[in-house]
Amino acid sequence: MKTEWIAVDWGTSHLRAWAMDGGAVLDSARSEQGMARLAKGEFQAALLALIESWLDDAPVDVIACGMVGARQGWVEAPYTAVPSAPVPDTPIRVPGTDPRIRAFVVPGLKQNAPPDVMRGEETQIAGFLDSHPNWDGVICLPGTHTKWAQVSANEVVSFRTFMTGELFDLLRGHSVLQHSVGDGWDTAAFAEAVEDTLSKPEQLAARLFGLRAADLLHAQDAGTARARLSGLLIGAELAASRPYWLGQQIAIIGAEELSAVYAQALQPQGAFVETADATQSTLAGLTRARNLTRQTA
Repeated sequence: MKTEWIAVDWGTSHLRAWAMDGGAVLDSARSEQGMARLAKGEFQAALLALIESWLDDAPVDVIACGMVGARQGWVEAPYTAVPSAPVPDTPIRVPGTDPRIRAFVVPGLKQNAPPDVMRGEETQIAGFLDSHPNWDGVICLPGTHTKWAQVSANEVVSFRTFMTGELFDLLRGHSVLQHSVGDGWDTAAFAEAVEDTLSKPEQLAARLFGLRAADLLHAQDAGTARARLSGLLIGAELAASRPYWLGQQIAIIGAEELSAVYAQALQPQGAFVETADATQSTLAGLTRARNLTRQTA
C-alpha cells in the first residue's frame, strides 16, 4: 500500500485517520485519543501511534480538522470570520513535526454577533458543497453541539450552535431522569414531543419533569421516555432555529441514525430535507483542504 496523504478528523473525544490515494480510502484507523485526553505535547505521539504503519521515509501530508486546531490542541488554527467559504485558505502548518509527515490543520469559522464558533463542521460543509455546486439553503450538522449554517453562493453566511446533544446526555445520565430514561425508542412518542415543544418551547422545563412523573405514576416505558426526552429537546431547538430552516432547502450532515431522527422531526413541518453521510463529507472537505496545501513547501 502506498499512502499518498492522510486525512484526520480529530475531535474532543476521538481521533480518526484515513490513508488516502487521491480521493480513495486505502485504510482507516481510530483511537480514543481525542483532544480532551491529550496534553499540549502529546498530539504527535498519539497520531504516530495510529498511522505509523502507513509511513515511509518520504514525507506524507497529513490534513486534520476539528478540535486539534483549538487553543488547547496541537497548533492553534485561528478562526475565519463569516461570511466566508467554509475552507477559504491554506490550512495552518504544524511546526517541528516528525520528518515523515507534513501536518496541516484546517481553521474553524467564527461569527462575531451573535458570538459563535465551529471546528470540524466547516470541513463537512466544504465537502458537501463540492458535490452540490451552487447549493443554497441551510445545513444542519447534528451532534453533541448541533450547528445550523446558512449557506449561499458557496459561503457560510451565518450559523448558530445548540447544545442539544450535550443536554440530552447530561439529563439522561446526571439528572433525576436517569432513573426513568433507558434504551429503546418510540417513534410516535418522539413525534408528539417534538410538536409539543416546537409549539410551546416555554413549557420545556415542566415537560422534562413530566418524564419522571410519568414513570412514577404510570410506569412509562424507559424507551418511550428516551424518545420523549429527545423529542422535547429537538423540538425546542427547532423552535429556536425556525428562522433558519422555515421555507428553506435543508441538508442534514451527520451520523445516519441521528440524521434520521432530525429528518423525522423536520418533515412534518413541510421541510424539504436531504441527508449526507458525515464521513464522506469530512473526507471530501479534507481533500479540498489538501489541494490548498500542494503548493506549500
